[in-house]
Amino acid sequence: MDETAKRRNGETARKPIRHFRNLEVYQNALAAGLRVYELSKTFPPEEKYSLTDQIRRSSRSVCANIAEAWRKRRYEAAFVSKLSDSEGESAETQVHLEFAFHHRYVSRDEFLSVDDAYEKICAQLVRMIDEPEKWLIRRKERKR
Repeated sequence: MDETAKRRNGETARKPIRHFRNLEVYQNALAAGLRVYELSKTFPPEEKYSLTDQIRRSSRSVCANIAEAWRKRRYEAAFVSKLSDSEGESAETQVHLEFAFHHRYVSRDEFLSVDDAYEKICAQLVRMIDEPEKWLIRRKERKR
């Protein structure tokens, strides 16, 4: 039985997340971003300074904003803001991907697969945004 199935069955306690790279949403965003990068290698040369650059930038920005949010967990508003930025970059990547599909730079299956990955990422980000208290660093009371 894999770790996910064990957790669902309550067999193991979750280990505390100590680094943004351990976040499932970050891992999903990284995998999707790497896939976008590979797909964009096949875009025509005339797209180099437009669609190729834009889709690569936005897909990388999803990960970068998650990392920044993780480091801002002491401040709820900053944490939520960076997660919101990441959600926006995810949506931007989906739009660029849709243009690539309509121009036939990526297949329907490739488009649907990566688009679905970004839908999952957006859903994960929204859950974090809706419940930031689960992720925030709590300040300890100082003894006087």
